[in-house]
Amino acid sequence: MEDRHTESDSGDVSSAKAVFLGALAPGVNGPTWITLKSTFLMLGLCLAVMLALAFSSSDSWLMFHVAFLVLICVTLFLLLSWFLAETGLVSIEHQMREMGLENKGHLENLKRK
Repeated sequence: MEDRHTESDSGDVSSAKAVFLGALAPGVNGPTWITLKSTFLMLGLCLAVMLALAFSSSDSWLMFHVAFLVLICVTLFLLLSWFLAETGLVSIEHQMREMGLENKGHLENLKRK
């Protein structure tokens, strides 16, 4: 009969656990980058609504401040994208090994193969 490991397989790691690992371990994994992109998308949507409200109020200082926030958000997203394009993404398994969270039974199964 085959030995089946129940935890710490790459397909068994939940997205929430992968994002948590991405926050604590060195490097950025795929689910963490997807979460960051969706967060920036929501932030952009909120800032677009704020900019529309600033234009409707005809307050030039408010428009200036919101436009500056949009500029900061776009710049930060572009810099993060550039940085990740240069360094690349890290696998979840690598992050688990870095933090010492990999299951011992899983390591033994890998050694047998």
